[in-house]
Amino acid sequence: MQLKELNVVAIGGGHGLGRVLSTLSFLGNQLTGIVTTTDNGGSTGRLRKRNSSIAWGDLRNCLTQLVDDQSVGSQLFNFRFDGEDELGGHNLGNLILYGLGQIHSRPLESIKLVRRLLGVKTPVFPMSETPTDLMAFYPEGRCRVGELSVDEMPVMPKNLMLAPLVKTLPSCIDAILNADLVILGPGSFLTSIIPPLLVRDISNALKQTSAHRVFIDNIVAENSPAADLTLDEKLAWIEENIGCLPIDSAICHDKAVVSKRISVCHHELSSDTVSHYHSRDKLISALNACISKAKNEIKPIQVSAVS
Repeated sequence: MQLKELNVVAIGGGHGLGRVLSTLSFLGNQLTGIVTTTDNGGSTGRLRKRNSSIAWGDLRNCLTQLVDDQSVGSQLFNFRFDGEDELGGHNLGNLILYGLGQIHSRPLESIKLVRRLLGVKTPVFPMSETPTDLMAFYPEGRCRVGELSVDEMPVMPKNLMLAPLVKTLPSCIDAILNADLVILGPGSFLTSIIPPLLVRDISNALKQTSAHRVFIDNIVAENSPAADLTLDEKLAWIEENIGCLPIDSAICHDKAVVSKRISVCHHELSSDTVSHYHSRDKLISALNACISKAKNEIKPIQVSAVS
C-alpha cells in the first residue's frame, strides 16, 4: 500500500506543516491540513493585537505551499512589505486573510475563497475558528501566555492549555475519523504540534480513529526547552497533558533516536539544498517505508476527507 492510495490528515503549524502539505499535494482532496492558530508573533501577532482573530500566518503559509511557488498567486500572498512604517514587516497574504476575516462571519469562508483564488484542491482548516492563546505553566505554578513566550521558557513547562478552550470544525473531526494516515509534525513541539492536540475534539478524534498515526521528528534541534527531551520523554509529556498517546510510530532523521513505546523508522530526510529542511522525495520515501512497516495496522477507508 502506497501513499497515493490513502486518505491523509496532516496536523501542525509553521513551515513544517507547509512542507508536508507541499510534499503530499499530489493527493489533492485525499489530503487535509489542520493548522495551528495560536501564533502571536510577527505580522500575525500585530494583526491579532489590532483586533482579536485567529492567527492567519501559518494558514497563509500552508495554502501557498500547495501551489507553484513561481505562480502569481503564491508571490502575491507571500509578498512582505519593507520599511519601518505601519506596513513594514507585514505579509500581504496575512493582510488579505485578515481583511477577509473582517468581511466574512467565519474564518472558514475566507479560507475557502483563498483556496479558490489560488486553485488549491487540498482542504486546509484552522484547528478552531475561535481565537485562543497558548498558556504554559511552570512546575511551581507560574504561567506564560503566547507562543513567543512559551518557546523562550528556560525549562520545559509542566503543562500547556488553551485560553479560552475552543472547539474544532466538524470537517476536521470527519477528516481524522476517515483517515488512513495521520501525520503530526515536523515543527516546534510546544507551539506547532501540541496546540491542536489541546483542542479536545481533535484529541478525541485522534484517539478514536483507526488511522496509523505517525510523528515526523525535526532534522535539527529546535530552539525551545523541548530540544532537551528524548522521543520517549516527548511521548510521555503528550500523554500526561492530553490523556492519551495519539502516535503509533515516528520517522526520525537521527539514527540515535530510539523508543521503548513506539516503532521508529530511521530515514535520511535532509534536503540537498537546505540541510534543515525535509527533502520532499526523501519524506515520501520515508512515509512509504513507515506505511509498509505498519501495513497490518492501517485499515483503509474509501471516504475522501470533507472539503
